[in-house]
Amino acid sequence: MQQMKKKKFLYTLYSALFIGICLIPAVTMPLSKNEGTAENRTLSSKPKLKTEDGKINISFFNEFDTYFSEHFGLRQNLVTLDGELRTELLGTSSNSDVIAGKNGWLYYSETADDFMNTNTLTDRAINNICHNLGLMNEYCIANNALFLFTVAPNKNSVYPEYMPYNYIETDAEGNYEKFLRVYNQREDEWMKMMTSSFYNPEQNVNSYWFSFLDLREVLLNEKSAVNIPLYHKTDTHWNNAGALTARNALMNRLGKTECDDFSSAQRSFSYNRSGDLAEMIYPSQKPHEMQIDYGIDFKYQYIGHFKALDDLLINTVCEGADGKLLMYRDSFGEAILPFMAESFESAEFTRAVPYRSTGISDGTADTVILEIVERNLGNLQKYAPMYPAPERVSPETAVNITDCEIYCEDANSYHHIYGLIGESENLTDKTIIYVSAGGKTYEAYSCFEDSLLGMEGRFSDRGFSLYIPKTDTNETIDTNAVTVSIVTTE
Repeated sequence: MQQMKKKKFLYTLYSALFIGICLIPAVTMPLSKNEGTAENRTLSSKPKLKTEDGKINISFFNEFDTYFSEHFGLRQNLVTLDGELRTELLGTSSNSDVIAGKNGWLYYSETADDFMNTNTLTDRAINNICHNLGLMNEYCIANNALFLFTVAPNKNSVYPEYMPYNYIETDAEGNYEKFLRVYNQREDEWMKMMTSSFYNPEQNVNSYWFSFLDLREVLLNEKSAVNIPLYHKTDTHWNNAGALTARNALMNRLGKTECDDFSSAQRSFSYNRSGDLAEMIYPSQKPHEMQIDYGIDFKYQYIGHFKALDDLLINTVCEGADGKLLMYRDSFGEAILPFMAESFESAEFTRAVPYRSTGISDGTADTVILEIVERNLGNLQKYAPMYPAPERVSPETAVNITDCEIYCEDANSYHHIYGLIGESENLTDKTIIYVSAGGKTYEAYSCFEDSLLGMEGRFSDRGFSLYIPKTDTNETIDTNAVTVSIVTTE
């Protein structure tokens, strides 16, 4: 009898402890500080029983479930504990955006397809990207600016050895390899054209070529030559060593060999950085990511409002430096920005998309660099730059098409024409799209404006997009008066 009472007491105690532990998040919820999340999103607000018009909120319970999951007490600590248990014991990640690699390395899950060479872009899409970059190069040359394109490699392209065993690289050609192949082919074609006895300098040939720096090769060579990492272990991006390596390669590619490569800078290490990937699965963990510091006494200064390196627009000046830079960049541009700002008399760094021609058209910039991370390479056939579309003489071989969606919108000083060519029309990898409007013909960017077409997140290599200055035609463009034609080159 006494033994049964003891067993009942233990069961009761166990149940009470279990229920108590389960209630801790709810009980401590009002006392917990709202620290948000490491994800780039806004937390939900507390739901209301009635809507603004006084009706019963039928979504209350679903909204409360979301609210509670984002605000319960000790959330950060419990999420961190769950992340540590999963990575240490199971070798998996508690967050679908993060891949738990070997030896504590973390990777961004959006780079998995690039790593395994799956879900790759079509050959036409790759050719579209090269075509679009060529048109950007042509515009820069026409405005006396040097154009240089580069790709910041995904971390697992430089450090594949720490990826989990279940992520297997296939023998297929990946997007980056496809791009290199098409770029090299176009460069060969351009060189043959330039050296041909039939070459006509009045022809528009700039769109067949642009200057490109292979940073993946640069970083892999540096990796084999030094004994320090070039990327953060628990972050998506390169560290200062990787950024400086990229900066020096860019300067050499631009021919600015007189610039200081900072090789004499005294290197030191600190362990007080928090990796963006670590914050997703270990939100309450103290920062311990390694950063490499060079102790450089930078001379550049920020012009105008500056808040942080992730600002949409940043302007700098540096006394004693030469050249005027316009750099289209993404988050990889943050670490490299101080080194680039130190290298130019004036510089503008922008994350705005679509890319604007401001700084080129007014002659402010003599050097234009476009940097994009490897995983977003496909975006270069998604948003057309806000450059004036190049006017062309309508080719004799152009074929008008009828299966086509055409749209036009007002875009400040431009008419923005965009659309989608139907599947019944035959497009090859090298088909160029022309648009005629207002009595003129223009070569279009091969871009699929998914959001504007109401197809956000979808893919097509049959889109077109272009910006026509309103000075070309002050009238509102009637889409019924717009014609689209195609020419297939060899």
